[in-house]
Amino acid sequence: MCPEGQLIDDKSLRSVTGASADWAELAKDCVCFANAQGGTLRVGIEDGEEHPPAGQEVTDELIDAVRKRIGERTINVSVTVQRVVFAGNGGAYIEVTVLRAHGPASTSDGRFYYRVSDVCKPLVGEDIQRLLDERSAQPWETLSSLGIPKSQHDPAKLADLASRIRASDRVKDSVKEKSDDELIDHYFLAIGGHLTNLGVLCIGSREARARLGSAPSIQFIKYDADAKKVHKISWDDYSLTPIELVEAVWREIPDFREYYELPV
Repeated sequence: MCPEGQLIDDKSLRSVTGASADWAELAKDCVCFANAQGGTLRVGIEDGEEHPPAGQEVTDELIDAVRKRIGERTINVSVTVQRVVFAGNGGAYIEVTVLRAHGPASTSDGRFYYRVSDVCKPLVGEDIQRLLDERSAQPWETLSSLGIPKSQHDPAKLADLASRIRASDRVKDSVKEKSDDELIDHYFLAIGGHLTNLGVLCIGSREARARLGSAPSIQFIKYDADAKKVHKISWDDYSLTPIELVEAVWREIPDFREYYELPV
């Protein structure tokens, strides 16, 4: 396996499990790679080792947690997270592939970092301005860096979106007359035969949305007068599009529809 360097970094599985989990450090490393050339984090391989421990296991729940935490703690960072099993000893590790960011990437608390050789360097002052100047101005929504073919869209999601467009009174008749495939191109849901990030959000599969890293997830938490949590609803499985998420929040949280009748 390739040693650590500009494009590869190894981390212990303890960094994402148990009380020793350091999600802030993981987010920082992802930002470093995104602001440089991109790279790969191999979570589950100890420093100085070439392979994961024999028999080491990685659960689906842990992979989902890593993907979710990176999305929560970074801005403008796109990653793919997958399990890799080393054939030599059966040990598994998590491979986090970080794509080069087309815009400046940062942690959710506004910190910028850059990968130099095998070191994660914080950026300050003029370094941040230089990073802002050299990044492409291409909107995130029109990027197709995941490389998902246009043909792999969710037909049900596309049919639902198309029906909404044709039922809207704010859409021109000339647009409503377009076929579903023409609507994809018209709204830049796909470019060059591949789904854009906007296309993945609106008509992509659940698995594709999860790969975005920045796909929206929502939590509703209700507290009583004593600040004790009494109710919680989560929408974090990436099964809904942003449009469907808004409707689900309105529909499933009864507090938004409560009212009182006051005598006049």
